[in-house]
Amino acid sequence: MAATSAFGASQAQAAGVTAGTLIQNTASASYGSGSATTTVTSNTVSIRVDELLDVAVSSLDSGAVPVASTAVLTYRLNNTGNGAEAFSINVSPAVTGNGFDATIQTIAIDANNNGTYEPGVDTVITNGGSTAELAADANTRIFVVVSQPSGAADGASSQVRVTAQALTGAGTPGTSFAGQGQGGGDAVVGATTANANALGSLIASAASVALAKSYVVADPFGGTKPVPGAVVTFTIAATASGSGSVSNLHIVDAIPAGTTYVANSIRLGGAGLTDAADGDAGVASSSGIDVTIGTLAGGATGNVTFQTKIN
Repeated sequence: MAATSAFGASQAQAAGVTAGTLIQNTASASYGSGSATTTVTSNTVSIRVDELLDVAVSSLDSGAVPVASTAVLTYRLNNTGNGAEAFSINVSPAVTGNGFDATIQTIAIDANNNGTYEPGVDTVITNGGSTAELAADANTRIFVVVSQPSGAADGASSQVRVTAQALTGAGTPGTSFAGQGQGGGDAVVGATTANANALGSLIASAASVALAKSYVVADPFGGTKPVPGAVVTFTIAATASGSGSVSNLHIVDAIPAGTTYVANSIRLGGAGLTDAADGDAGVASSSGIDVTIGTLAGGATGNVTFQTKIN
């Protein structure tokens, strides 16, 4: 006697076979009786795969995000279950050990999946609100916009926790929700308890920067009229305010249309810089300038100047 089996195939997802898939099995047997061979088959057994509820959350920021007025923290939510599921999102700025608790301004879902928070484009949700339904193995980004409370000490650290939970339900692994799975089967809580969280980090900055731009004109006739051939000297003043300091400050500016950049005219704090990327703080070309000021303490000002000629 011999027996064979046939199973339905399905593409594997994060947690295995897709919820709602029918796994079917039919056995067969053949036997001899005298000179004849007879084949018989069993009934077909069908098993509908239940939905496994699992989720993962991670922070996408490479380190602590500086926050002076506002900052954006970025998280990734992965549906690691085997069925389509929506997830509730809860954000808590009160984490044990915080030097300060940030104020939550906005929670948003990355609507166009470009990884950049865009007010008016990304989908804003309330704290405790939910994502759209995510297919098995799909992910989305969550943006949390925070502000720094008054009185936060410069350099103080803080964390913000984002928690995602399957809308169908959560609990100890193996908890079952009858008939609530994709495809009409049950939904079963997986190893993650259908609830996961991640921490994003902030660092307080008691300094902020304001930019002011001015210009003077020197025309070919010794006057100050903006006529063709006149040279315009632009000054960009970056002023830090507050009790702390800012770091990695650099100034960029485009060369205005209708003018031509005067080669090697960029200066930082009165010191001349070359246009080439040669180790000094400035780079310039016909399209614009980029000057690195670096660290600037509260109350200090860094001045960048460059010249263009009106065509």
